[in-house]
Amino acid sequence: MPDATSTVLVIDDDPDLRASVGRLLRSVGMNVQLFASISEFLAAEQPDCPTCLVLDIRLPGQSGLDLQRELATANREIPIIFITGHGDIPMSVQAMKRGAIEFLTKPFRDQDLLDAIQFGLSRDRGRRESEKDLADLRERFLSLSPREREIVIEVARGRLSKQIAYDIGIAEATVKVHRSRAMQKMKAGSLPELGRMADKLKLVPDAPQRS
Repeated sequence: MPDATSTVLVIDDDPDLRASVGRLLRSVGMNVQLFASISEFLAAEQPDCPTCLVLDIRLPGQSGLDLQRELATANREIPIIFITGHGDIPMSVQAMKRGAIEFLTKPFRDQDLLDAIQFGLSRDRGRRESEKDLADLRERFLSLSPREREIVIEVARGRLSKQIAYDIGIAEATVKVHRSRAMQKMKAGSLPELGRMADKLKLVPDAPQRS
């Protein structure tokens, strides 16, 4: 289905194929940006919306695999669909191991490309929503008072109210008041939910494993 709020990025040095893919995607209502080289792609401003990258594996200068590695090093998560006229098994395996979602050999069926793009956009949309939810959760945690944050962390460690009260040197009832206020600000409906929020925020470091 067309999605006007997402963009497909295409990098291929073959002008005919690039134009053909552009026409195909626009014909089904997709936004598309076309690039003849990796340097052209890197110089362009990236759209702030769900995206996926249709990438030729053999390009002048940097290869598609080089770009995949560069994006991973920069922590730029973008679903990649590799296309090539010279594909071989080692290339395909290497690309997929690094997280590519599809590897299509030219000439490919239009529907195969469209299916891969829809999967890539769906994955990127989910990632962006998860990141937004995490940012909202982090903002709620930062809205807590220092004492409330302290108590949330202790609760996440599995400490009981009376244990927290003893450690901090305040009344158990006061701990419960702070905990209740923290849960309201965090929008946690239960202690287990508060614990899951703490896990997402990585408030409690994982215990080191014994060798």
